[in-house]
Amino acid sequence: MNMQKLMAEAQKMQRDITKKQEELENTLFEGKSEWIELSMNGKYELKSFKITYDEDIKNDDKEMLEDMINIALSDCLKKINTKKNDIMGSYGSMGGLF
Repeated sequence: MNMQKLMAEAQKMQRDITKKQEELENTLFEGKSEWIELSMNGKYELKSFKITYDEDIKNDDKEMLEDMINIALSDCLKKINTKKNDIMGSYGSMGGLF
């Protein structure tokens, strides 16, 4: 394999990686718990946050609300990371490129 062909393939792979990263960054992911719904993009930026609990939140419910926020956030982050690994996994041998 000549060097020019190898360089062209590497450049194509880099363009593919960049395109897939941009697609991932622009994808919205939802995280949910019993009381909370939120969405983040693939850059881990919070785009929406909604408390779906319809009753008044009392002081003793504060800890439960904090737990529900944590569950929804963890759910969303897990989805982003899973998608990122699915998309970028085929480029794993390129390690430092993304």
